[in-house]
Amino acid sequence: MQLSGIFNYMKRLKSLFAFLSVLAVLAGPSQAAPAAAPAAKDSSPSSAYAKTISTVTGVAISPLLGTAALGAWQATKAKTPEEKAALPWYAQWSFFVPALALVGLCACKDSIGAVLPPGMKKPLDVLETIENKASGLVAAGAVVPFTMSALSKMIIAQSAPAGDVLTANGMAAVQVGAIDWSWALSILTVPIGVAVFLVVWMASHAINALILLSPWGAIDAALKGARTALLGLIALTATLSPWISAILSLVVVLIAYLIAGWAFRLTIFGTIFSWDFFTFRKHRFQVVEKGENLLFSSNTLSEQGVPMRTYGRLRLEPANGKLVFRYRPWLVLPEKTLDVKLDAQVSVGKGLFISSIRCGEKTAFVLPPRYRDHEDAVVRAYAIEGGVQDAGLLKAWSSLKELFGGSSARTQVT
Repeated sequence: MQLSGIFNYMKRLKSLFAFLSVLAVLAGPSQAAPAAAPAAKDSSPSSAYAKTISTVTGVAISPLLGTAALGAWQATKAKTPEEKAALPWYAQWSFFVPALALVGLCACKDSIGAVLPPGMKKPLDVLETIENKASGLVAAGAVVPFTMSALSKMIIAQSAPAGDVLTANGMAAVQVGAIDWSWALSILTVPIGVAVFLVVWMASHAINALILLSPWGAIDAALKGARTALLGLIALTATLSPWISAILSLVVVLIAYLIAGWAFRLTIFGTIFSWDFFTFRKHRFQVVEKGENLLFSSNTLSEQGVPMRTYGRLRLEPANGKLVFRYRPWLVLPEKTLDVKLDAQVSVGKGLFISSIRCGEKTAFVLPPRYRDHEDAVVRAYAIEGGVQDAGLLKAWSSLKELFGGSSARTQVT
């Protein structure tokens, strides 16, 4: 991965980093005044909405950490045996203690990875990406619906009239309000909660995909630190005022919605990267030399109107020698076609984990890990005149061996 590519990723995140900086400034006064009297507990019915928004957003930012922290907090709040028996599964010691331990191991991996070669850390990054997907699915399918259902029951309970109504003969009349209508309200609230969760989770999960693309552990640690700081800020403000936390959460939701397309493409990239990497798909994969191959667009095509990391099919027209790229926005919308214009020498860059089709110093297409060791077939499939060249970390390693008289230098001498 070239420096220019990393800088492009960082530029795309500059608005998010600026947002985190503003939040840190806003949080400063609240943290600098510990002597202030604690805020009175908000027992109004609307406070439940604020707490639910903060909970769903916090869990979406980091599903495993958010779910484990939420479960630990609920476990400490339960005092009586009845309350402990009513705790959900994620509030049991058997879940949140191992989950928090796993979060700690990931933090240690990021700390040590800042000084380790990327080749030693990348498989662990792929494992963490898979963990983030799995915990996100669990949270979306269990934790968020449970939270929204609890909100529905609270709303119904607050709106129900108190006390029984006695008839003239002294018999208690059955009230309509005594019927549990929370299931009906949950039909409306649960889909909303899951939708909010998915939008925020997808934006947060994009950080894991960026870590797969990044060759430096220091950048990885900075990205993970920013995400954890945002989660901590939401949790901190929730203890001070549910409404402050809810407002911050809504800002996070809005930003996540605005970058949903970018985050979706990164999520698809991370999913395919992880699948190819851990299933060793390159051993079962063959490049279609007279047809279409699936890959991701990059810098050069973004200048021609195709968003970065769009997943599509590339083919070479034998009649006129044109490269044609076909793709579907969001993978399901009507198909679009682009005649690829490459105005510089085209070559295949062979990286340590990811290879690419390059146009001069720019990247035109990114090849998933399944293409590793199939670069020569890509050259034949698309009649690439520049052949295969080392790129990224592999190029740096070749240069280092040449500097110290390694195999590269001996090859040139002979």
